[in-house]
Amino acid sequence: MAVLRRRRHDEIDPFSDLLFNALLAFVMLFAIALIAMNPKAKTGDIPAKAEYIITVTWPDLNPNDIDTWVQDPGGNLVWFRAREAGLLHLDRDDRGLANDTIVINGQKVVNPLNQEVVTLRGVAAGEYTVNLHYYETKNGETVPVNVSVVKVNPQAEVVYYGSVTLHRKGDETTAVRFTLDANGNVIHVNTLAKTLVERR
Repeated sequence: MAVLRRRRHDEIDPFSDLLFNALLAFVMLFAIALIAMNPKAKTGDIPAKAEYIITVTWPDLNPNDIDTWVQDPGGNLVWFRAREAGLLHLDRDDRGLANDTIVINGQKVVNPLNQEVVTLRGVAAGEYTVNLHYYETKNGETVPVNVSVVKVNPQAEVVYYGSVTLHRKGDETTAVRFTLDANGNVIHVNTLAKTLVERR
């Protein structure tokens, strides 16, 4: 009787064997799926996001709203109500101190930076115009504004850097006009006045 019991205990149960094999197959398929879903990350492969970056800044914590207007050679115009036109994109529209305060864990956090950014994400030959518009004032004061145009491909190169002063609400001034050739190189830069805001 004791020999009979030991023999039954030592025998392999076909159901358990089938269940174990099914579990093993499931684990293997899961591992293969994980490998397929997580391919190795490519290193050093950063797609180009812009050809030129136009940056407009005015003093930190200044409450006044300065707007950037950029026109391309085809007449496409980006501004705060038309954030994409042609190859131009208004990536950041800053309104002075408006919407620059958030509350985190009961504490007020203020972003002091006043900056607008327009990117040119391709190349079209011709002239580009960058204008500034004193859209809204909170204190009635003049606002000094810095403008830079940087070519970012194949390496960073400052094409233009300059400063202008906007004196009162409604003022518009041309900060810079630059001309690109068919290869995306700057062939001419000037600051001759051209109105863009009144066209709207």
